[in-house]
Amino acid sequence: MKKLMIIAAMMVATVSANAQFEPGTFSIQPKVGVTASWLSNMPDISGTSEITGKKVKLDKAPAVGIVIGAEAEYQLSNMFSLAAGLNYSMQGSGWEDFTEKSGDYKFELKDMKIQLGYVTIPVVANIYLFKGFAVKGGVQFAFLTNAKEKYSLKVNYDDYILNKDFDEDIKDGCEKFDLSIPVGVSYQVPTIPIVIDCRYNIGLSKVNKGDGDKMKNNVIQLTVGYKFAL
Repeated sequence: MKKLMIIAAMMVATVSANAQFEPGTFSIQPKVGVTASWLSNMPDISGTSEITGKKVKLDKAPAVGIVIGAEAEYQLSNMFSLAAGLNYSMQGSGWEDFTEKSGDYKFELKDMKIQLGYVTIPVVANIYLFKGFAVKGGVQFAFLTNAKEKYSLKVNYDDYILNKDFDEDIKDGCEKFDLSIPVGVSYQVPTIPIVIDCRYNIGLSKVNKGDGDKMKNNVIQLTVGYKFAL
């Protein structure tokens, strides 16, 4: 057991020693994190309740998902590097839950969202302002893998009860390619090569097909990665 602990300590020390990433070195960084996203120009959902006669409007809310992948980086100098990644990212947009009650009548609309999945290829330039801290910007190419519209509906009115989960594939109504501009910052922990990365992806491409409003992806992405020298 002691020998295994010594070997493990030596491996960690070796990785930490290589975590300085001198100019001319390559590294690869597996990463995982969360996304908070919304679609610009989403149509409002509003109307008048047939039961209570009240005006109803559903407020928009970000859709929360995951991002997972890896990024390769080449250190050009102490101050500059170039990186390219390959990720799977969950994106989309959502609305806040809505509940309406009146006597024996109850209406619930929950988890309403447009859920989009993309394989993304970000290419970014990093500028290290000081050791471990970088600002970044570049371009991201994305390819749609899945698109769904979802919500959960519950209605209870006298003897009538409805409980339905709605799940519709809308991929045919979405563009298959998406282009965005990622900007952000990252910080590498001094003692170990753990990198915390925060980005905002500004969508340039129209998500929906047709002549309707030009909906575009907007994504805040927070990831944690571990850099290995190659």
